[in-house]
Amino acid sequence: MKQILPLFKREFYGYFRSPVAYVFLIVFLTVSSGLTFYLGHFFDSRVASLDIFFAMQPWIYTFFISAVGMRLWSEEKRSGTWELLFTLPIQVKDAVMGKFLAGWAFITTGILSTFPLIMTVGYLGDPDWGPIFTGYIGSILMAGSFLAVCSFTSSLTKNQVISFVLSVVINLSLVFLGWSVFTDFLSFLPLVWVDALSNFSYTTHFAGFTRGLIVFKDLVFFFSLSLISLLLTVLVLER
Repeated sequence: MKQILPLFKREFYGYFRSPVAYVFLIVFLTVSSGLTFYLGHFFDSRVASLDIFFAMQPWIYTFFISAVGMRLWSEEKRSGTWELLFTLPIQVKDAVMGKFLAGWAFITTGILSTFPLIMTVGYLGDPDWGPIFTGYIGSILMAGSFLAVCSFTSSLTKNQVISFVLSVVINLSLVFLGWSVFTDFLSFLPLVWVDALSNFSYTTHFAGFTRGLIVFKDLVFFFSLSLISLLLTVLVLER
C-alpha cells in the first residue's frame, strides 16, 4: 500500500492537470444525458426511473473507458518512462494496481457527476431509489472491469490507437455476449453452451443491479474479470 498510494496520487491528479480530462468528463456527461433523454425517449416513457440511463452505460463505456485506458501503459512505453518507473523501489504489481485505481477513481468521478439525472428523476416523480442506488454500484464495478481489460491491452503495445481498438473489440464482444440478437444467432449450439457464453457478458451481470439486486455471482464476475485482466497486465510487463 505504501508503494501504491504515491503512484495513485500522481496518476489521479495527473488526469486533472490535462484539459483532456475535463473534455472527457463534459463529453461523457453530454453523451450519457443525450442518449437517455433523446435516443432513449426518457420523457415519453413517463416512468420515474433511470433504467434507460443504465441500459446505455455498457455501450458508452465501450468507447469512453477504452479512450481513458488506452494510455495507461502505451504512453509509458512510447515515452520510455516505464523503464524509469521500474527502476524505482516499486513492484510491477503495485504499479499496475496504482495506475488502475487512479483510472478507476477518475472514471467513478465521471459516473457520480451524473447526479443531476437523479435529481431530475426525483423532481419528476417518486422513483424507487433502491434500483438507482444499486445501479450506480453496478456501473462503477462494471467500469472497473472495462478499465482492467483496457489496462491489459495497453500493456501489449506502445501504440495508443492499437490499444484503443483492441479494448473496443474485447469489451464490445463481452457486451454482445449478453445481447439477445447474439444469443439467437448462436441457436445452432446447445442451449447449455449459449447460456455459458452469455454468463461472460457485462450486460448479463449488470442487469441484476439495475433491478435493485446485488447478487453474489455478479460481484464475483466483475471482481474476477478485473483481477484476471490485471494479472495478465503484470505478466506482460514482467516479460
